Amino acid sequence: MTIKNLTVVGAGSMGHQIAMLGALAGYNTYLQDINPTSLEQAEVKLAALMEKWVEKGKITSDQLEEAFSSLTFTTDLEEAVKEADLVIEAVVEKLEVKREVFNKLEQYAPAHTVLATNSSTIVSSLIADVTNRPEKVCNMHFFFPPLVMDCVEVVKGEHTSEETADIAMKVCDQINRKAVLLQKEISGFIANRILFAIQKEAMSLYEGGYADFKDIDTIVRKALRHPLGPFELMDLSGIDVGYYVMQQQYEETGDPKDKPSKTLTEKMEAGELGRKTGKGFYSYETKAKS
Repeated sequence: MTIKNLTVVGAGSMGHQIAMLGALAGYNTYLQDINPTSLEQAEVKLAALMEKWVEKGKITSDQLEEAFSSLTFTTDLEEAVKEADLVIEAVVEKLEVKREVFNKLEQYAPAHTVLATNSSTIVSSLIADVTNRPEKVCNMHFFFPPLVMDCVEVVKGEHTSEETADIAMKVCDQINRKAVLLQKEISGFIANRILFAIQKEAMSLYEGGYADFKDIDTIVRKALRHPLGPFELMDLSGIDVGYYVMQQQYEETGDPKDKPSKTLTEKMEAGELGRKTGKGFYSYETKAKS
């Protein structure tokens, strides 16, 4: 199946950039969100990002104009998916919300449409059963920020057909992103399972009083040569994202070790969600270099 029409559902930090990757690749792309303000903010952010790409010589002004002419912003889900060949869902990391979205996609999208979730941890088998096309459902996990990070985890569940996995891999190639195929499901996939192990241990050390979070970040950056420390990365990705991921894992496993930590819970309750709110572990108005 040839992919011509791409729809991204959810215009947040991941969705709007995934949509731009599609538009830059020449796909007729829709970016849908139920919140008009989110769409307006997405358009402003993309315009600023792409202007910087033009300044740096990554794309030409003509390519920028062509990409935006291929990209449609809408709050109307039915309109956004009625001709879609591939839909990538990028809404909040809550299983019940994703299932509701996929239920609507089943109603509105053509029978041939492949439905992918950009979930960072939730396997598509927990979602596919709300559709009548489980063989056309898979994970396409992009990394933040998608316009920078050259990797996508394509995850093939037992319900996913070879054709669907192949389509997802080829689309990644078309949008100039390196895709890696996981032949079977596991919560959190590869990168995040490794990352969560580091973040859990870092949080345990911090809450245990062994070192300040800034010092833990410094050690990880200097000694392990990571570009960001675990607390810096949590702020960048969003404290709420990490919280919801851990909450979902706890609901799946029932293991108290998978529950969001005391510190993460306090940050959530205080609305200190990281860079996007100006404060997380660090303050971004007056952040001192660590």
